[in-house]
Amino acid sequence: MRSVTYSMGVSLDGYIVGPDGDFNWTEPDADVFRFWIDEIRDVDVHLLGRRLYETMLYWETAEQDASLDDSELEWAALWNPLPKVVFSTTLSSVQGSARLASGGVAEEIERLRAEPGEGDIAIGGATLAAQAAEAGLIDEYRAVVHPVLVGGGIPFFPRSERRVDLELVETRTFDSGVVYLRHRVARA
Repeated sequence: MRSVTYSMGVSLDGYIVGPDGDFNWTEPDADVFRFWIDEIRDVDVHLLGRRLYETMLYWETAEQDASLDDSELEWAALWNPLPKVVFSTTLSSVQGSARLASGGVAEEIERLRAEPGEGDIAIGGATLAAQAAEAGLIDEYRAVVHPVLVGGGIPFFPRSERRVDLELVETRTFDSGVVYLRHRVARA
């Protein structure tokens, strides 16, 4: 069965977006960007909330930007054909290889898990991840922790009354001070 992974950049104090809506502190250096390229290679489908989808729309036409370097072109070549499912109550259409979700996140994940495939089902966006976590559907949490305190905003982890035990699977420290933490949900 395909794993469901939740992977995002996060501040040391636990936020994916600061209180002012800013997340420019997550802009990756070359090593971290290479990491994101390598990670996306293992993804079969990406589930996104509306805000993340709209942020990532840039990559739909990025290859037309003459200022892109080879790694950015490589990312665009991997990201654009990747199937995406967008969860939104306000969008009526999406672009490229994306489609609007027809049901809730739990139903969509169960449907995708029933399909053949080897790669991960990736979730992007805290609200969407919180819904999947509440249903016990996230298999791995992958936090790319940036050395900054933003003091509030949208938290990486949902506020939940339920305990979830995790097993550390992998860590990596980048020269920039960014730390990657990969934890698998410990299932009894």
